[in-house]
Amino acid sequence: MTQDVKESFTSGAPPAPAALAAKVRTLAPSMTRSMQRVAEAVAGDPAGCAALTVTGLAELTGTSEATVVRTARLLGYPGYRDLRLALAGLAAQQQSGRAPSVTADIAVDDPVADVVAKLAYDEQQTLADTAAGLDTVQLGAVVAALATARRIDIYGIGASGLVAQDLGQKLLRIGLIAHAPGDPHLAVTNAVQLRSGDVAIAITHSGSTGDVIEPLRVAFDHGATTVAVTGRPDGPVTQYADHVLTTSTARESELRPAAMSSRTSQLLVVDCLFTCVTQRTYETAAPALAASYEALAHRHSPRSR
Repeated sequence: MTQDVKESFTSGAPPAPAALAAKVRTLAPSMTRSMQRVAEAVAGDPAGCAALTVTGLAELTGTSEATVVRTARLLGYPGYRDLRLALAGLAAQQQSGRAPSVTADIAVDDPVADVVAKLAYDEQQTLADTAAGLDTVQLGAVVAALATARRIDIYGIGASGLVAQDLGQKLLRIGLIAHAPGDPHLAVTNAVQLRSGDVAIAITHSGSTGDVIEPLRVAFDHGATTVAVTGRPDGPVTQYADHVLTTSTARESELRPAAMSSRTSQLLVVDCLFTCVTQRTYETAAPALAASYEALAHRHSPRSR
């Protein structure tokens, strides 16, 4: 990803209060420990922090005023004053009856009903966070590239590989040429064949999966339009991405690793891409979808004896 694209993630219009908590959860893992303390404080107690001066927040978190200002800017605000205004707005939303942004971890002895409730809430929060933080300008650019692509390669490993396959299958059903190779070596040899007018998409929550970064780099070097779908907008994968679509994730716990929660947000991005591409190519996509439904219809009908 170019420096201009990286700066666009943390510049421009400040995020709305509803998006603040999502951005904190997305960016916190890549912050320094001192900046994490500031981010965790503002996300955990927006009302209390909104009442603090920059000096007060620095003292509360055991950091410096410069760290507080840097954290505010990383979160997308020109300065601490703008962050305080957003915190006040977030606090007002929470006081109006919204559910808290973080739920308790699932315990080993939780009853089934509690596990279902906690997972359902975390899934809803993950989807809301991803939607709030998704850059629709970047999304639109990726949709435009996919709609006219000669060929599309999608790379993913493990849980992200399942999401890559899902996107590949969806695009095939609307008549696009899409591949989601599960073997890392095949992914690289496929990427060698890409050129300008093709699209390569890398899906990796960590942003540092080597088996996903390598084929994306090859595709980038061969002139393809490259896309990273990742939970780490500053991760290594973005070095080779023309466009970055950022996902969110629920808190990782002993019973729910990041790979499980990240899949939910990745699937939302995949569905957004597919739906928007279908809109853009409706004249050809609609007949292709109808043909695929018709081809499989007999498999869903009761067999005659």
